[in-house]
Parts: sequence; structure tokens; C-alpha cells
Amino acid sequence: MRNKAIVLLALISATLLIYVLARVFFVLPDELNQGAIYRIIYFHVPGAITGFTGFVTAMIAAGFYLATGDLKYDRFSAAVTEVSLAFASINLVTGMVWARIIWGVWWAWDMRLTTMLICWLIYAGYLMLRRAVEEPTKRAKLSAVFSFFGCIDIGIVWKSIEWWNTQHPQPVLSIRDGGGMAPGMEAPIYINLVALLCLSACMIMVRMRQEAMSNEIDSLRRTAHTI
Repeated sequence: MRNKAIVLLALISATLLIYVLARVFFVLPDELNQGAIYRIIYFHVPGAITGFTGFVTAMIAAGFYLATGDLKYDRFSAAVTEVSLAFASINLVTGMVWARIIWGVWWAWDMRLTTMLICWLIYAGYLMLRRAVEEPTKRAKLSAVFSFFGCIDIGIVWKSIEWWNTQHPQPVLSIRDGGGMAPGMEAPIYINLVALLCLSACMIMVRMRQEAMSNEIDSLRRTAHTI
């Protein structure tokens, strides 16, 4: 059943991605002020939302672990965090490419960019922590703390362009303050968001299977050491 779900999600994601790429590159015109580079928004924004959705989901799972002590929630939280960091990396890298074209530099210490980098470093530290701590219960508790701490920074990233004077442009989507994109140019963002969320779910299921196998190996290793 899980294999069928993985295949179905992968097919949905691939279909939507092909549709969005065809529409973005062959149907939509260049943007008046930015030219062709604006098209990066169709991966930049969905990548951020997918990553943040995963991080919040991982925090909720970590909370369930702290409440119940069941390591299955820790495994799920770890799998979701690892996949979500990949999508957050898409957001960070595409943001740098966009900045190079629009601002003339690869990196500016803009508050949106800086807080996003801090967020990325927190979750990269989360993954390094899990590699460094072998005892499952201690690792799960420390990971939960990192997960909660990272979600605090997500809120700061989201509000940074409103709290500080920033180079980063204000939101352009209609879900925030009326938006600023021309008709027909906004829909592919949401379609690509669905595609990336499906791809994320597919990757999480694969990663969960790998995590379960890893835990079985760890359990066998600890048993062998006690013999």
C-alpha cells in the first residue's frame, strides 16, 4: 500500500511540475521590471512554503514524542526535517541567484536572507546532532528542542520584511495584503506548491522506511554489544 502511495504521489508531482514548467517558460511573458529572471519565483516561494510546512509538522511530531515517549514520532520528525531542509535549500539558493541578477551581488545581509540562513543552519545542526548522538532517547529529546527552536526562527523569517527595513520586496501573492502579480501569473505558484508538497510526502515515506531500517540496525548493534 505504501509503495502504491509513493508511486501515485510521484506521478502527481511529475505531472504538475511538467505543466508548470511548460506554462512558465512557454506561455507566461517576461515581467516588466525584472525580465525573465522573475520566473525563479515559481520555485523560490513554493520551496519556502514546503520547507516551512515540513518544519512545523516535524515540531508537532516532536511534541507528540515528548508527550508520549514513543520513538516513532521522533523518527517521523527526523524524516520530515531532513526532507524539508532540502526544500529550504532550494529557497535559499534560488534567492541568492535572484539577488545576483536584481541586486548585483550573490548575498546581501538583508534581514529576510539572514534569518533564512539562520533557519537553515539550525536545521543543518539538527541533522548533525542526530549523527553525533547514538542513544535514541537522548537523541530524540535533543532533536525535539532543536525542532522547537527552529520553528521560532521560522516566525521571524516570515515577519522579517514587516519588522525591519529590508531590501527584500514585500509579498506579491494575493493571500497577503492583496498581492501584486498580474492575472494568470500567480496560479502556477500554487500548482507548483502542490507538486512540491506531493514530492515532499513521497520523499518522507521513502526516508521513513530508511529510518526504520536504521533503527533496527542500531538495535541489533546494541544487542550485540551487550552479549
